[in-house]
Amino acid sequence: MNAIAYTGCDIHDGNRLHPGAVLVMEDDVCAGIESTVPPGARVVTLDGGTLCPGLVDLQVNGGGGVMFNDAPTVETLRTIAEAHRRMGTTALLPTLITDRRHMSRAAIAAAVEAVGKVPGIIGLHLEGPHLSQARKGAHDASLIRPLDDDDMAMLCTAAAKLPKLMLTVAAETVTPAQIAQLSAAGVIVSLGHSDAGFEACRAAFAAGARCTTHLFNAMSGLGHREPGLVGATLDGAGAAGIIADGIHVHPTAIRAALHAKVAGSMFLVSDAMAPAGTDIDRFTLNGREILRRGGRLTLADGTLAGADLSLPQAIRVMVNEVGISREQAIVMATAAPAGVLRHKGSAGHLTVGARSEVVHLAPDLSTARPLTD
Repeated sequence: MNAIAYTGCDIHDGNRLHPGAVLVMEDDVCAGIESTVPPGARVVTLDGGTLCPGLVDLQVNGGGGVMFNDAPTVETLRTIAEAHRRMGTTALLPTLITDRRHMSRAAIAAAVEAVGKVPGIIGLHLEGPHLSQARKGAHDASLIRPLDDDDMAMLCTAAAKLPKLMLTVAAETVTPAQIAQLSAAGVIVSLGHSDAGFEACRAAFAAGARCTTHLFNAMSGLGHREPGLVGATLDGAGAAGIIADGIHVHPTAIRAALHAKVAGSMFLVSDAMAPAGTDIDRFTLNGREILRRGGRLTLADGTLAGADLSLPQAIRVMVNEVGISREQAIVMATAAPAGVLRHKGSAGHLTVGARSEVVHLAPDLSTARPLTD
């Protein structure tokens, strides 16, 4: 028997917390979550904290000092994935920010090649370029454009080649018919960077969009007469990613959103950029310098440009500032994002009999590291 029993900490299976339990692993397979150490198992005692599934991040723009937009290649994806793995994220969607069509094609080709070759890469997220100029955020306005027939063909073909393809669009720049076609092809359509009103957003969700990209940021707000994309999302349509760094969204707004949404339909994203996992203090995106100061990433005019955040840090904010339980916060970084992808693998869960990536979340929730590293 090659079983290893991990004790001295709590166990989270992606859905539920098991205080003081024993995690039994055998050759990277979850053999059980037990109350006692099984006979014959080698015991490893940890100093507190929580063992949980590897974290799942659906919005990763960069890491390890590089941006996916700078060079959409397999080697770039390897650098990004390795940087995030060191911070506890073992499954991610590399994200290409609004760029030219040839860059989108290169990103698709790199992701197709990387899946199965680069640990952690499970698909691709294209955030743009079919967005609202009014809500562009840090995206380059000159690169934003309508969704045309060539784009549709490229995206539908990519969805057939990739295990998971997420696409962020603005509800006002695409038609319900386009959303329906993309969804039927397997694309996970997410609404974001949008100034659309409530009815347009509701029509987009009805057509097949099933997610909202970084809720509250770069979108029409919740007005009492015009609820906008925030209102359409909180009204029950789709899942929603949230950047929980205490900067992008006030903890009170996150708390209100959690009260409105069905449990498990909100998930954490890092929206991480090149500095993730490094100490660099500046980098470029589409030729524009972005500065890292005091936990913020900004353009020269102060516009937020991604986040200086890891998923363990987001979990910590959710517990310490938003005020939810550790159990719920970990769900938002494991099973919840995996559920958005409808992922058929074990990502986001500790399932008995399945191969499982496990990370050790520190007692103060600030860091996580893979159990096997």
